[in-house]
Amino acid sequence: MGRFPFPIPTGWFCVAWTTELAVGQVKPLRVFAKDLVMFRTSTGDVSVLDAHCPHLGAHLGHGGCLEEDKLVCPFHAWKFCADGSIGAIPYAKKIPKKTKLRAWNVVEQNGMIYVWHDLAGREPFWEVPTITECNDDAWADMRTLEWTIHSCNQEMAENQVDSAHFQFLHGTTKMPESSCVRDAHRLHTTSTTGMSTPAGEVDGALDINAWGFGFTTTRFTGIVETLLISAATPLEDGTCILRFGFMVRDLGKGITGGVGKAFMAEIARQLEQDIPVWENKVYLDRPVLCDGDGPIGLFRLWCKQFYPTAEQIAATQAH
Repeated sequence: MGRFPFPIPTGWFCVAWTTELAVGQVKPLRVFAKDLVMFRTSTGDVSVLDAHCPHLGAHLGHGGCLEEDKLVCPFHAWKFCADGSIGAIPYAKKIPKKTKLRAWNVVEQNGMIYVWHDLAGREPFWEVPTITECNDDAWADMRTLEWTIHSCNQEMAENQVDSAHFQFLHGTTKMPESSCVRDAHRLHTTSTTGMSTPAGEVDGALDINAWGFGFTTTRFTGIVETLLISAATPLEDGTCILRFGFMVRDLGKGITGGVGKAFMAEIARQLEQDIPVWENKVYLDRPVLCDGDGPIGLFRLWCKQFYPTAEQIAATQAH
């Protein structure tokens, strides 16, 4: 397991921005330490399947194409439906009907394509939330950034409750005060902060909602009203891709765009300060904590639900 004692967690995880997959397009994916393939049919629906053809193992995402909304294997032209079943074999008289590729649960929302992952093979037990700002003309178009980071979801997510690091790593003007509430798979954190600007020090507030490890919204107030959507997706054990989507309330003032752009750059700068820490730290099961550290203990209790127990995995496999 390397530096971290965690398997790949349960949850909804972003595998692409909506704009990255056109109608009729087929793309390979490497997520959850697995090879997958995704494609968009003529109806606009997205399907994600296990990548390797059950015939002789060709990767359907490398050279595969769509014909009448069926995914065609580049090796022998076997055709697979969106649900993973075999639709046709051009040279066969008898179709092996019981052979089927695994079809993963997919949701497309908030400008992102999400896939459900669970080591126990359970069906999704929460929904991806709808973020109202994504469909509100009062908010400017989303701007996106992404990084590949050698860390894991839990370590990166712990930042939201680690109050002290905001001042001593990122240079906020005062120690934040944070509070945290658990609600099943959701974690709600509020925090105060202070930032220096050319116009002087500005007090701000953060309102953070996490739905598992894969999807978080952070709403900033103080300098300019900003929404940050962050989505961390495990690629392999110990490696994640982190996607940021920024939106700023458009107040119809020329300065809003400039201030918003500068604030986005500041958040990206802080993230890039986190990366070398994440990539070189180790997880301590029993850290020495002090007052002022923030609700780290509560956060870690919340995290445990996203790792299926051996009994849960065995029970699913038995069925």
